[in-house]
Amino acid sequence: MRPAVALQAENPKAKNPLQRLKRVQQRHAKKLQEIVQNGQDILQDENIQDNIEEERTAEDLAAELKTTILERDTLRQERDALQLRVDILEAENKRYHQQYGFEEAGLENDQKKVHFYTGLPSFTLLMAVFNLCKDHVPSSHRNVLTPFQEFMVVMMRLRLNLLMEDLAFRFGVTQSTISRIITRWLDVMALRLKSFIVWPEREVLIKTMPECFKKNFGTSVTLIIDCFELFIETPSNLVGRVGSWSQYKHHNTVKFLIGITPQGTICYISKAYVGRMQDTQLTNHCGILDNLKSGDVVLSDRGFNISNTAGFLRAHVVQPAYLFGRPQLTGEEVDSTRKIAAVRVHVERVIGLVRLKYRILSDRMPTDSLKTKPDQAMPPVDQIAVVCCALCNLCPPIIPMFDREE
Repeated sequence: MRPAVALQAENPKAKNPLQRLKRVQQRHAKKLQEIVQNGQDILQDENIQDNIEEERTAEDLAAELKTTILERDTLRQERDALQLRVDILEAENKRYHQQYGFEEAGLENDQKKVHFYTGLPSFTLLMAVFNLCKDHVPSSHRNVLTPFQEFMVVMMRLRLNLLMEDLAFRFGVTQSTISRIITRWLDVMALRLKSFIVWPEREVLIKTMPECFKKNFGTSVTLIIDCFELFIETPSNLVGRVGSWSQYKHHNTVKFLIGITPQGTICYISKAYVGRMQDTQLTNHCGILDNLKSGDVVLSDRGFNISNTAGFLRAHVVQPAYLFGRPQLTGEEVDSTRKIAAVRVHVERVIGLVRLKYRILSDRMPTDSLKTKPDQAMPPVDQIAVVCCALCNLCPPIIPMFDREE
């Protein structure tokens, strides 16, 4: 074994620990410098990467903004095109409703349409009737149609006798809705329009007496009466079938007594009676004779045997002459009958006008229309007759004040 002194001589670096410490510190400083340099390089790389990402983000945002602006402009153009289309469709819809609809705007400037669908001569008169009734008809927020449309449903039903299904298709509702509308409006219209059927005052009759009456009867004629019948469906029970059978019409009917003034205005309409009832019995029972005054002259057909009843009221009934078993009438009776027939025909003209103007009176009435419901003042058939007669009174009279020859 070699001595330790020899080993120390062979390793001179081990003899100076300060130098050794210095070398260690230099190595640590060099490593630390490398670490710092690497950190700076990393930070620099990260900054460059951030700058690149920022530049990319700015470019992307610019591109996205440009795309958004283009999309906005495209959407604006599409919106303008759609708005133009909507305006065109609204204009077309407005023209359609004006031409084919049943709103105020569609009827205001079309008198022919007003007359065709309602029978009234003008839109102003139609609105007057509507305003008279609308505030008294019950309504709610659940009503599908406007009040004027509901009013037109009733007028078209009376005027044209359209089927419930047809009216439902025209107004876009169900048949049950149409039925309820007609029921509600008829109740009000019958009560409100009944005031247009007025018994005339004697002074008014004298002032408005047509020349054809003055020539033959002076100014004493107050009333012309006659009966007309409406067909009804065959009742289910035997008593109803027998009671409503009309020997004159050979059908089940209900009968009304109508009275008109010399000018052709309807001044009285009775309630419905069974078709089997005689004209004389109906006239005595309905109460029309209670309106007569002393000196009044009533024109009637031969079937009205009411001379004695009217005589108690000091009124006079003028009728065509009877044969009473004779082979022929006298010349005076023929002349009198001709004069009576010439003016009494006007009541038949009025009846024909009412039935022609409001065609519901020419159709068969259902048996349900003869019954009065608990919340109704009169049965539907009476309501229909009253409303139709009142509406006819709003139209120009059919009898001229003066003869055409003059």
